[in-house]
Amino acid sequence: MIINRPNLQNLNVAFNAAFTQGLSGVAASQWPQIATRVGSVTGTEEYGWLGKIPNVREWLGDRQIQNISSGSYRIKNRDFELTISVARNDIRDDNIGLYTPLFGTMGESTGSAYDQMLWSLLKAGFSTECYDGQYFFDTDHPVLNAAGQPTTVANTDGGSGTPWFLIDNRRILKPLILQVREDWQFVAKDRLDDDNVFHRKEFLYGVDGRYNAGYGFWQFSWGSKQTLDATSYANARSAVMSMKGDYERPLGLVPNLLIVPPTLETQARKILQAENDAAGATNINKGTAELLVVPWLA
Repeated sequence: MIINRPNLQNLNVAFNAAFTQGLSGVAASQWPQIATRVGSVTGTEEYGWLGKIPNVREWLGDRQIQNISSGSYRIKNRDFELTISVARNDIRDDNIGLYTPLFGTMGESTGSAYDQMLWSLLKAGFSTECYDGQYFFDTDHPVLNAAGQPTTVANTDGGSGTPWFLIDNRRILKPLILQVREDWQFVAKDRLDDDNVFHRKEFLYGVDGRYNAGYGFWQFSWGSKQTLDATSYANARSAVMSMKGDYERPLGLVPNLLIVPPTLETQARKILQAENDAAGATNINKGTAELLVVPWLA
């Protein structure tokens, strides 16, 4: 192949197409089940309002302005990239077919980046702080009781086994936040006078994006490392439905998604899908939530 600008432009189109095909061919992402995507316009976004879940009140007298919490929770965007080099000699020798699968794989890797980040963040919630300064899954999140006095609420029952999660993901803001400043963009350094071509005889193609993830409302999720059985599941379900905001305002949560790694799939199916329990009695937990098995939690 003659290396000239028209041929290089055609290669760029072909590589971009292979990348896009790999990106669109990725199995359906699972992260939207647990995270709300939020657009970002600066390097760091502040989520002070996470400390206040607004509540409707009867209008008596003047309006009462529900100010956001004085606390501060920030998510700073991070830069990510993936770059592939194509040897000049491979273009001259017309070995381009060798690279098409590679650019397809590049698309697949890019398409799974959000999943990798968000599921890792959920799993790390037992030891990572959220907006109130406590671990996202903790036994002593601070709230106000009916008298306006500080008290604590748990969204975990501890344990030391394989973690599993029960959440209500039907709210506008899901348990996690995906903050995107710049979505993935395919770029190329493929001009004959580029330094990489002149010095190293290679053309460079890459993608880059800018984003990060953080925690939303902890009240919407329950994390456990207890043995997953009918008892621990029922306890988690009851705890989520009993969640209240400040001044003991009920949140009206009904957990609808049980999230497990592959190693807990069988046990989870017994809880949610079996007609009878181990003793032969009717399984009262059947159909009380959907099951989501997440390979990223393995």
